[in-house]
Order: sequence, then C-alpha cells, then structure tokens
Amino acid sequence: MQRRIVLGLGALALAPRAFAHHGWSSFDQDRPIWLEGKVMKVAWRNPHAELEIELPADLKLPADLAQRAVPPQSAAVDGPGLLKRAVLPTRRDKRWEIELAPLTRMESWKVPEIKVGESVSVLGFTMVGEKGDAVVRAEYLFAGGKVYGLRSSPA
Repeated sequence: MQRRIVLGLGALALAPRAFAHHGWSSFDQDRPIWLEGKVMKVAWRNPHAELEIELPADLKLPADLAQRAVPPQSAAVDGPGLLKRAVLPTRRDKRWEIELAPLTRMESWKVPEIKVGESVSVLGFTMVGEKGDAVVRAEYLFAGGKVYGLRSSPA
C-alpha cells in the first residue's frame, strides 16, 4: 500500500511538467511572432530549455528584420520567409515563456547558457489562436550578437 501511495505522489509531482510540454502541432506555424526582452527566468533542462522574458512596453518589429541573415538548419525551414512574415503578438502579456530546443540541440548550435538579466530576441510561434498561456516555441534565437536556428541541427 505504501508503495502505491509513493508511486501515486510521484506521478502527481511530475504531472505539471508533462502537461507543460508542447509538441510542434500545438503551435501556429503559419504566423511567426517576434518577441524581444529581458530574461527573467532560465530553465536549462530537458525536454527543452526554457526562458521567461519580460517585453518592453514599446515592443516593435525591427526595421531591418526582413533583411537579417539566419543560419541554415538541417530541416527545411524558410528562415528569410519567416522573417518577412513576422508580426507582433496580438495579446498584451508583459511576460512570455519561450520554449527553446532540447539541450543536445542547444549544444550542437553552441548556444551558451543564457543568464537572467540578458536581452534576447526570438522568432517563433504561439499556440494556435494565441490561446492558453503566453508561450512561444522558438524557431530562431537571437542572443549575444548571434542567431541560432532551433528546429533542427545546424546544416
């Protein structure tokens, strides 16, 4: 009986983490979103690294966004097309959770561990209809003067 209780409590403890993980199908890949802000929280762990960023009150699309270079990925990703179609989110949340890639992929891109207080920019996708939590699945991470493609390994 004690074993069942321990196993049940363990499953309950892990449940929020399992429900927090989203697959690509939950995200609107037809509508790339641009976010930038100050990192407030970092979770450098699997199933994927996560950031929480706080947006500035005057968030704008950078004037040169469509002309920025993005690195090639092993998956077929139209990076320049995504940059050209990027929009700001319609919801007005001040803080957003950013789902990055699994740690093995972060290592293959040589992404240094991001620290609280740093500024980052992200091009990614929100949940379909921007429903639920303020979450973006990062396609590209702009950090420390570099750009990282996060859907797949470097090409």
